[in-house]
Amino acid sequence: MTSILDRLPKVRGSYTPNDLMARHTWFGVGGPADILFSPIDEQDLAAFLADCPDDIPLIAVGAGSNLLVRDGGVAGVVIKLGTHLNAIRHDGTRITAQTGATDADVARYAQKAGIAGLEFLIGIPGTIGGGLRMNAGAYGSEFKDVTSLAHGFDRAGKPVTATPSAMGMAYRHNDAPADWIFTSAELQGHDGDPAAIKARMKDIIASRGEAQPRGVRTGGSTFANPDGGKAWQEIEKAGCRGLRIGGAQVSEKHCNFLINTGTATADDIETLGETVRGRVLAGGGPSLRWEIRRIGRNQTEGATE
Repeated sequence: MTSILDRLPKVRGSYTPNDLMARHTWFGVGGPADILFSPIDEQDLAAFLADCPDDIPLIAVGAGSNLLVRDGGVAGVVIKLGTHLNAIRHDGTRITAQTGATDADVARYAQKAGIAGLEFLIGIPGTIGGGLRMNAGAYGSEFKDVTSLAHGFDRAGKPVTATPSAMGMAYRHNDAPADWIFTSAELQGHDGDPAAIKARMKDIIASRGEAQPRGVRTGGSTFANPDGGKAWQEIEKAGCRGLRIGGAQVSEKHCNFLINTGTATADDIETLGETVRGRVLAGGGPSLRWEIRRIGRNQTEGATE
């Protein structure tokens, strides 16, 4: 029987069969990817996409900060961009960052270059690619506010370029085709004083430390805020603060965060999230929308999403 690995094109990067995704997510849970591919550069990724058989599922991941991988693992190839595609450069007040670069590294780069307007990135745990895909935001700003152009490839390896408007970027939403893999973003800032920028970033870090759980395995904000409200307030009203299922717990500090207390499975975390959604809805609240991206196979059913 021919394996997936035998059917994949030659690359300059690396293939790792049966790589446990728990190693690549902040939650520290998740079954194996059939193949984990780390492209060495954008050309390596484009060549892979052009020659990869169409029936092999592909999905790209970054830092794994806002990601829940199910216990049955991920079918096909998981493309991990953060290993090599993480370069950052600037021209005037415009920064071009590859999508494997972390948001925090881009914020720090901008500060040193005297480019203001990107300080909010220091408060987003993740990569530029993940931020583009979900239009991540914090402290009053979102990716769509600072992105001029996003670059990448489609499933066939053909280059794509789009503006936030063309991608329909809105609150925690991006209409770009699901098979696009972003490789870089052009982010527009403005002239600023490095000391003032640094002070603003320190304020954001301090605020985040006071309000959010630290030093625990979590995936960031679990649910997007409903129209005109706050997800954490709805969860609080439903009596879910501190709620536990298996090794998963709703954070006592900020109840829009789910925590792996050390023994959680992905199923524990997802079941806890769905339980919270159900209790909020049953109590007359809104239908909360998952902000955390959930991928992979359910271990018992073998299903994928």
